[in-house]
Amino acid sequence: MDPEFADLVPLFVEEARDRIERLATFLPQLEADAQAAVEVKRELHTLKGAGRMLRLAALAELAHTAEEILHVHPPGTSGLLTRVVDHLSHMVEAVSRGAEPEHDPGLSALLAGALAPQEAAPAAPVPEPAATPPTDPTDRSDRSEEAKPEAARAAATGSARGGLGSDVRVDAAALDAVAERATQVRIMALAGRQVIERIYELARLAEDGLHEPQPTQVLAVLATMLRRVAVELEGGQRRLIRSSEEQLERMLALQLQPLRGSLLVLARYARELARSLGREVEVDLAGEETRLDRRIARELEDALLHLIRNAVDHGIEPPEVRIAQGKPRVGRIQVHAAADGPRVRLTIRDDGEGIHIDRVVQRAVAVGLVEAANAPSIGRTEALRLLFAPGFSTRKQVSEVSGRGVGLDVVASAVNRVGGEVFLDSEAGRWTTVTVEVPVARRGEAVLLLRIGQLRVGLPTSVVRRAVRLDPATVVERDGRTLARFPDRLVPFIPLARLYGQPAEEEQLLVEGVVSGQPLALAVDDVEGEQEVLVRPITRKVVTDRLLEGIALLASGEPVGVLSPSVLAQREYLRALPVSREPIVIKKVRVLLVDDSLVTREMERRLLEDAGFKVAAASDADEALSLLGETSFDCVVTDIEMPGMDGFELTAQLRAMEHFAHLPIIVVSTRDRPEDRLRGLKVGADAYLTKQGLNAGELVDLVRRLSGS
Repeated sequence: MDPEFADLVPLFVEEARDRIERLATFLPQLEADAQAAVEVKRELHTLKGAGRMLRLAALAELAHTAEEILHVHPPGTSGLLTRVVDHLSHMVEAVSRGAEPEHDPGLSALLAGALAPQEAAPAAPVPEPAATPPTDPTDRSDRSEEAKPEAARAAATGSARGGLGSDVRVDAAALDAVAERATQVRIMALAGRQVIERIYELARLAEDGLHEPQPTQVLAVLATMLRRVAVELEGGQRRLIRSSEEQLERMLALQLQPLRGSLLVLARYARELARSLGREVEVDLAGEETRLDRRIARELEDALLHLIRNAVDHGIEPPEVRIAQGKPRVGRIQVHAAADGPRVRLTIRDDGEGIHIDRVVQRAVAVGLVEAANAPSIGRTEALRLLFAPGFSTRKQVSEVSGRGVGLDVVASAVNRVGGEVFLDSEAGRWTTVTVEVPVARRGEAVLLLRIGQLRVGLPTSVVRRAVRLDPATVVERDGRTLARFPDRLVPFIPLARLYGQPAEEEQLLVEGVVSGQPLALAVDDVEGEQEVLVRPITRKVVTDRLLEGIALLASGEPVGVLSPSVLAQREYLRALPVSREPIVIKKVRVLLVDDSLVTREMERRLLEDAGFKVAAASDADEALSLLGETSFDCVVTDIEMPGMDGFELTAQLRAMEHFAHLPIIVVSTRDRPEDRLRGLKVGADAYLTKQGLNAGELVDLVRRLSGS
């Protein structure tokens, strides 16, 4: 390429990609719409001129030849012109990398034959040169990047115009609106500072009120003022949520892009792969204007290319086989997109070999997914679900089940990551349809917070169907699996506490769901509710975090791992045997809280339980001694002023007992005089805190440190 024009290359590539996209749009309309031919001629002529200007001889010559073909337009040349457009796309991508575009000898011979005088005898068909099959971008083999054809590489990297990595053109007015809304949200957030200052002021009044002769009156006034602040804060929060929702909707609207470019890449890849395999296909596109969040489209790219590869390589039969079966010589692949409310449905359907259910079941028995005795009772729907099982199909196994299982677990995993589902249907010898349903835009992901011992993890809500109480009496171990026995069913489940080396509660919850048609059941200690979070993928994985697909920050700022449903659906995780990793054991700290004030007791209990401690509460020293005689505790947190035995006396009595001589004791009192602190430490308290300046973090740290957790 002439270095004189190097600075013009980016402009040429951007414009050429747009023109090739329009060519691919108008070509299918050539036979029915005269205006389509006009548009195709215009785009080819402009491409030719730009190519000559940059001295890209091969590209300009191909565009010129296509113009001539269109002028002569002998019957049946629409398919040839489609191939021309595919090769023009390859040439443009070569230019984008600084390479010189090259001729395709086979294509040149076909074009020469099409331009031969129509009255002459038809020339013998020119055989196409052997082509290396396009590499599946999801195949992680050692084949070099150079071995990939341009269409596959462009699709896999997002460099094809309209694909996942394409430049996004944004309306300036829309950006202005987003910026204005962001400013409004910030102003409302700053207004919250005033409310915070009022809360701090009330806290100071409460501290001063402790020294008033009638503190109950202070408490009543504070309660009234706190209610007013709460109402004001609630109103501000509603306005902030409403504005942030509007801002999010505007931002998401900017992320939505038509799927035209992505679908054209899939069609080009299908045709190229078919040619390399000696097969013939027509690709029918529909719904190109369907809009999808470009981030979701980018994450789905490899999965969709894999489905196209399956449809061509393992679905569409060779022409001679199709003719022998009474099918049209040319196979047909439909790639359709459609909006369905808040979701987008992508359908890839081929009229090829289909799936033979009996072969799928045979293979499932061979690899241990299904017991031989249960094989006859497996229905069609359940058999199709088996194809999503990770590791079910390898290249060798694929030939035995009509090749439809390759990589479907990878596809399901990619779709699940964006909050979607994938479904499979087929009729043996006739057709196969794969349907992918995903959210139209990537918002925060809803997760259930699950507690396992002292661990908290998230599970995407999209896969959850129900949670039921798990009676220990119904749990059975059979053939290395843990199962729950219900009146109408037997459910294999994963005991997460066992996987994470955590002590499990005696009674647990069974969380049941479905992952791309595969049943999933997990035993957990508790479900702590649902939160909307933004899940960040884990970029550096190690053996011990394979169960996690990402990390999310809760509204409180606490990070939690988010479980991968597709990994948990793998059959090895249904086994009851312990995993090889070192168990993670976190001590469960039990705290006895002693305070005669119900309000104070409840506030401190919440502080301690939020930190993950197990808390028992007593209203006086007698009740505390009774609990200590029944249950062991790791730490005591006690008030001083209580009816009957006060906190000083309780501490001294515990220190006099050999069994409690070393039990950590923390005093939390309103008394802040130096002599009170000194007395508390003399009778045996390990720490003395005042309620006026109580810092939740300091109390939690003291409990952890003194209890050795």
